[in-house]
Amino acid sequence: MLEGWIQIAITLLIIVAITPLFGGYMARVYLGEKTFIDPIANFLERAIFRLSGIARKEDMTGWQYARAVIYSNLVMAAFIFLIFSLQKVLPFNPTRLSSPTWDTNLHTAISFVTNTNQQHYSGETTYSYFSQFAALGFMMFTSAATGLAVGIAFIRGLTGRPLGNFYVDLIKSITRILLPISAIGAIVLIALGIPETLADPVVIPTLENAGVSQAIARGPVAHFEIIKELGENGGGFFAINSAHPFENPNPATNLIEIVTMVAIPSSLIYTFGVIANNRKQAWLIYGMVMAIYILFIIIAATGEYQGNPAVNNLLRNPAPNLEGKEVRFGWAQSALYAVSTTGTMTGAVNSMHDSFMPPGGFVTLSNMFLQIVWGGQGTGTAYLFAYLILAVFVTGLMVGRTPEFLGRKIEKREVVLASFLILLVHPIAILIPGAIAISFPTQFNGITNPGYHGLAQVIYEYASAAANNGSGFEGLADSQPAPGALWWNLSCSFSLLAGRYIPIISLLLLADSISRKQPVPMTVGTLRTDTKLFIGVTAGIILILGALTFFPILALGPIAEGFQMANG
Repeated sequence: MLEGWIQIAITLLIIVAITPLFGGYMARVYLGEKTFIDPIANFLERAIFRLSGIARKEDMTGWQYARAVIYSNLVMAAFIFLIFSLQKVLPFNPTRLSSPTWDTNLHTAISFVTNTNQQHYSGETTYSYFSQFAALGFMMFTSAATGLAVGIAFIRGLTGRPLGNFYVDLIKSITRILLPISAIGAIVLIALGIPETLADPVVIPTLENAGVSQAIARGPVAHFEIIKELGENGGGFFAINSAHPFENPNPATNLIEIVTMVAIPSSLIYTFGVIANNRKQAWLIYGMVMAIYILFIIIAATGEYQGNPAVNNLLRNPAPNLEGKEVRFGWAQSALYAVSTTGTMTGAVNSMHDSFMPPGGFVTLSNMFLQIVWGGQGTGTAYLFAYLILAVFVTGLMVGRTPEFLGRKIEKREVVLASFLILLVHPIAILIPGAIAISFPTQFNGITNPGYHGLAQVIYEYASAAANNGSGFEGLADSQPAPGALWWNLSCSFSLLAGRYIPIISLLLLADSISRKQPVPMTVGTLRTDTKLFIGVTAGIILILGALTFFPILALGPIAEGFQMANG
């Protein structure tokens, strides 16, 4: 037991240690200050800007920034949908895979352009090498960079600066952050045993029967794996994702993947502190999120360590729950990975979340309901500050202080946008399609678990889509040729789009509104937001809002399942 907790503690210490280094670097990148990568990045960016005709110094309004996001994403989604549709005649298709059904292609294109990477297919048997690295790999960079750009634009708006230019932010995010780290990380992963090849699958004889052979899939996995984690993408090259030994072969790669998926969203909070010139507030916010993160890890890990009561009664000897887990990772690293991947909206898995004990299901669902521990790529940081704006307004009303944030008044427009974002859009994208699916279990023919677990299974699918996470409870018959696959593909596509673009538009309009306000001097009537008391109140508001909206689902799902298990 102690060894597992020590592994978790070491991982958390590494995350905290890199935060000021990486967060400070990202602040310099987006503030236009000098960095060590300038000679290479400047050359690449000049070539891209010259070819594309982008006006580098042209700042955008909130609506202009939002339109640029939507138009560019629409073009990219159409591009990868075309690749999927023509897969059979395109190169690097050693197993001669034909194109999947149109609805699978549509869902996959929407899923990857929204930085969700929810997969209703098995990677190695559905999409060719070319589709994986030219379409999916391409989207892993651009969708992650889109989220980063929106997050930085939001931070600029909060601090009274112009939002910037989406295309410039998109390209900088790739050339100065995602691409350099991915190049180095891919080399490290290759050295640690992850393949990177365009060769055909390996055919070997089996030990069970003479004359029977088995094809072992491989491919250009290493570079795919690093951007999968760094960009909070999460889509697996193989069906079982990072539980596959070719995606995550040993504890060293597992540590790299966890740290990599948390690195950007956690460091962005420090980036905000640098840009806002208020590192104290950044560390207080960071501490609040880290505290919730650690609490969730303790809940999930304890549940897995204590194991399944029914199994323990049979064994007459308590043992950790290792169902659905890789022995090379065990209960501790599986629980830490699950909390990290659902907290950061990465969605990669090194174990099957469907097999977790109820505390693990409670935590993974709660992460996707809240979306701020640590949240999505860039957009998670913006979500966090939307909660802060609501906290400023609520506490200001409670104590009779002026509701201001960073020297700018919080008024009706800001409160409406923040409330719309947190209290309306996310629940609609999850609960409405979830209710329809549960109401017609026979017609949609996909729910494989009865009772409380089946409810959690369905809601998890839509929470994963709406939160742009992409992981699954699994067990749903949502892949072709299952009869209900069409429903799951189309309904999840609705949640993917609503969960991505409505919040992005709201966040950009919110940031634009704040950026246009005149700063007001601080007085004795101003509510300070860089105090432990205010951060504590904010934590309470976050948990209360999440509980009020989604607690019935948690109560009827993992909590009820936990009581059922405890009572035999």
